Amino acid sequence: MTHPLDRYLRPGMIPHIWCPGCGNGIILNAFLRAVDELGLDQDKIVVVSGIGCMGRVSGYVNMDGLHTTHGRAIPVAIGIKTARPELKVVVISGDGDLFAIGGNHFLHAARRNIDLLVICANNFNYGMTGGQMGPTTPSKAYTTTTPYGNIEHPLNLVYLAASLGAVYIARWCVTHPLQLKESIKRGLTKRGFSFIEVVTPCVTEYGRRNRMGEPREFMRRLREICVIRRGVDPSEAVIEADRIICGEFRDVEKPEFTQLLWDMIREISEKASRGEIEVAL
Repeated sequence: MTHPLDRYLRPGMIPHIWCPGCGNGIILNAFLRAVDELGLDQDKIVVVSGIGCMGRVSGYVNMDGLHTTHGRAIPVAIGIKTARPELKVVVISGDGDLFAIGGNHFLHAARRNIDLLVICANNFNYGMTGGQMGPTTPSKAYTTTTPYGNIEHPLNLVYLAASLGAVYIARWCVTHPLQLKESIKRGLTKRGFSFIEVVTPCVTEYGRRNRMGEPREFMRRLREICVIRRGVDPSEAVIEADRIICGEFRDVEKPEFTQLLWDMIREISEKASRGEIEVAL
């Protein structure tokens, strides 16, 4: 017996190591189904991930991929896309990896509008390294490093992406897998910097400390508080204890960095071949 997505997974790497009830498997499934439904050539896709639970994904997919050091998934992806602009480069990693140690890289990749699809699995903490507080941990939430409740203001990731100029922005919970799959399809076919945040439960660390119940209860609660809103300003797309605003928040067009870069290189090469300019080697 075979699974319809088997050809997209590396033999011998499954079953995965994610905890029972973790939503990372749903994100991986949605990504692979999006690739399959679009009929994309998996040899033309590169998946890059960082350190953390979601960082394992680059080793699970049967595509070219890189499991990078902590926080460095995006600069590695930029290097690949710049050298091989014909490839579709996808970054799939966690909130801590992308927005704590890797936050500066996200900022400039979005600002430059580099043709990357970044999928962030937001589980509100550092799930693999002990459940510490991260930049997206909700206010008053309990973690190993906030035993009396988090007093910091969390990042609104979709608002941040919008302020930096991302051309496609969406947020979904893993309890909306069909909407997530369709959103990934849009991100895969979009030219420019696309960002999809996926709220996914960390049942082992975050859920246990915040008394979210068993995985089934956690998922049911998540579905109840996830509210889909169309056309909401990203600044109003909040994540609160009793409400998470989901949906697509931006879909625009603007010049893409690697296209501009290679156009400039070709122009300089043509002028140099005609003797109009001298290029220092």
